[in-house]
Amino acid sequence: MSYIYLKKQMKTIIKIITAAIFPVLIINGCKEVEKNTTDNWAMLGFVKLDSINPFMKPDSTQVFDCPISKKQIQWEARNVLNPSAIVKDGKVFLIYRAQDSAGTSRIGLAISEDGLHFKKNPNPILYPDEDSLKKYEWYGGIEDPRIVETEDGEYLLTYTSYDGKTARLCFAFSKDLLHWEKMGPVLKSDKYINAWSKSGAIIVEEKNNKMVTTKINGKYWMYFGDTDIFLASSADLKHWEACENDESKKLISVLHPRMGYHDSRLVEPGPFALKQQDGILLIYNGSNAANYNDTSLPKFTYSAGQALFNLNEPYKLIARTEKNFIHPDKPYEQEGEVNLVCFVEGLVHYKEKWFLYYGTADSRIAVAVR
Repeated sequence: MSYIYLKKQMKTIIKIITAAIFPVLIINGCKEVEKNTTDNWAMLGFVKLDSINPFMKPDSTQVFDCPISKKQIQWEARNVLNPSAIVKDGKVFLIYRAQDSAGTSRIGLAISEDGLHFKKNPNPILYPDEDSLKKYEWYGGIEDPRIVETEDGEYLLTYTSYDGKTARLCFAFSKDLLHWEKMGPVLKSDKYINAWSKSGAIIVEEKNNKMVTTKINGKYWMYFGDTDIFLASSADLKHWEACENDESKKLISVLHPRMGYHDSRLVEPGPFALKQQDGILLIYNGSNAANYNDTSLPKFTYSAGQALFNLNEPYKLIARTEKNFIHPDKPYEQEGEVNLVCFVEGLVHYKEKWFLYYGTADSRIAVAVR
């Protein structure tokens, strides 16, 4: 057998092998791309419980003595909305925003043994008072709580104080969820103390169904903001610094609105941010712009999406859901103080299910379960 004949045979064999393998490589490559662009990392599949929703409504019989006005106030006569939640002693504690008839907000507490049916505490647990923070909290009030547990078993609540002009992201600590130590604004520097800031979602990890603060590279991290989403860090949960671009000296934006999507107008953090195997999961709220938006939704609709950040670099966006996973399609979500709103702030892992609590039309509170 000649060398030339063998060479021709080898070329033929190589062509046959290449023809067989190359399409497989292409197919496998496409499958890998498809895998990387799906939302397998996202927490989807929540079902609204229409049989009980909205499970919480305003109640004019809830009264307390306001320490500033010196009057008895129907503190949740107008609206209840935007709840956070946490599991304690085998029960779900719902921490929610309530408005009186003048529009002043306070924080209430309700407790449930099944995650669905709640008994309200008669008095608010956090409210504007005759204290050093009155200048930030009166008369707009205290809004939109988000709660986590610390490693030493305390509770850390972020909230928005509103003086009628400027919103400021603030925080407080408690040992029992009833008595709170206010810590003032998260961003205390001269540069940011009078800047608009709100909606603080701290990164946590799940430990025995508890959402516990955790450090990444020696720091705690918090997503915040209601236009873009920004980032702050802390060494001790008490002293926070905004994450800035060294060159521009401006806040770094880690998530921003997208033209043509449900979040084309603004983005704002939902509950805590949760460390998972694939990354840091941030459920966030988005608003649809007046134009260049998601044409399947009315303008200004509030719905929720999800984003995934790098486990070691919480400022690095890895993935983002293409569509919202919850939007206002029920009458109680479409009409109220502000129409067309599903605003997600509460999430607990309870009795082997995930309970998602959200405000509807800025007027009532509902739940979806996964």
